[in-house]
Amino acid sequence: MTGLIDCNNFFVSCERVFAPRLRNVPVVVLSNNDGCIVALSNEAKALGLRRGNPFFKVKSLCEANNVAVLSGNHRLYGDISSRVMNTIASLVDDIAVYSIDEAFISIDTDNYAEAEKMGRELVRRIRRNVGIPTSLGLSSTKTLAKIASHFAKKYPAYRCVCAIDNEMRRRRALELTPVGDVWGIGRRLVKRLAPYGISTAAHLADMPQSDLEKILDLTGMRTWRELNGISCVDIETCDSLPKQTVCSRSFASDIYELSRLEDAFAIFATIITRKMRRHGLAAVSVSVFLHTNSHREDLPQYSNTASVSLPEATADTSAVAAAAQEALRRIFRKGFGYKRAGIIIPELVDERYVQPSLFENPVDRERRGRLMKVLDTINSASPTHDCVHIASYMPLETCVRCEKRSPEYSTRLDDIIKVNTTYGL
Repeated sequence: MTGLIDCNNFFVSCERVFAPRLRNVPVVVLSNNDGCIVALSNEAKALGLRRGNPFFKVKSLCEANNVAVLSGNHRLYGDISSRVMNTIASLVDDIAVYSIDEAFISIDTDNYAEAEKMGRELVRRIRRNVGIPTSLGLSSTKTLAKIASHFAKKYPAYRCVCAIDNEMRRRRALELTPVGDVWGIGRRLVKRLAPYGISTAAHLADMPQSDLEKILDLTGMRTWRELNGISCVDIETCDSLPKQTVCSRSFASDIYELSRLEDAFAIFATIITRKMRRHGLAAVSVSVFLHTNSHREDLPQYSNTASVSLPEATADTSAVAAAAQEALRRIFRKGFGYKRAGIIIPELVDERYVQPSLFENPVDRERRGRLMKVLDTINSASPTHDCVHIASYMPLETCVRCEKRSPEYSTRLDDIIKVNTTYGL
């Protein structure tokens, strides 16, 4: 039996663990540079606020309704996510982390009553150990479990655990689920399905296979089978390696100097290669992009991209940073204020199967690989995760705006909660 555990309003819930004053009040969390809303509480949703709203457009609404506004604190969220996943792993043998706030689990029983009892204990344990409210969906397939988790979150009567355990419940759940909310069905597919009268998950599941094969690709057909109770997405598939990755930021103020942009790209290279090494991946090439501030129509506008092929696929921070800065110098133009920039790794390969270059010294390659491992080991034990870095690196906070960020309660010793023990003295 398959389950999906989903943390409720995860970023907001992380903030509420350490700040009880935020409970039962509207809360929004902003993106990097405090640009737009990326997470919000149910109370904020009730005010009409939505994910993706540019903050400057809803600032007056937030002020009028005493909405608590916070900058994203991703180090805190990452640490809390690790604690949630570790709690799950302590109770369940088979777990696949799908995202920072979701994980698929496999429960070794066909008895839904036993699975539901275990699921309730899992939800209770996560809340007790970490303080994060979660919802659990149970069913015979990953896609149905994901739909069940939505019902567990939306309807209080389920008490955080919903099981789609028979045909009647499956039909009812599919009839109440818009096709755009089905896992694996994106916006483009919704538009493609609309002319065929497919607006709910039930409509999709009822379509003849021969007709759908003309409309959907292999992934879409897997979704169709899963909706009909045929499990065809392995738990390993949910945790498959990415094919490309991006690291970008909007700057707190426009940047005009090449040197400051080079420093920013050193940050991007550090973040992106750390992620690659964690997954055992290497970059074949490096692409960069620059954008001026499109909201400033009074200023000259410019945007461009450039790519550099690497002589050998690598996850070496210095090599990726050097390639990114080389590409940056190709497209940098004086006189423009740059608001957004980033690095794209358009093709990732498994580092175990990298084809060595004839012109690279294998001894140097091995030495650099050991250096990166040592760097990651040291930084993983550091509260800031960046105590050892390349020389051109500068703190991320120097180029982005995070004016409303909460303390890093669980990852930075200086921010640990202090308890006054002098009561009555």
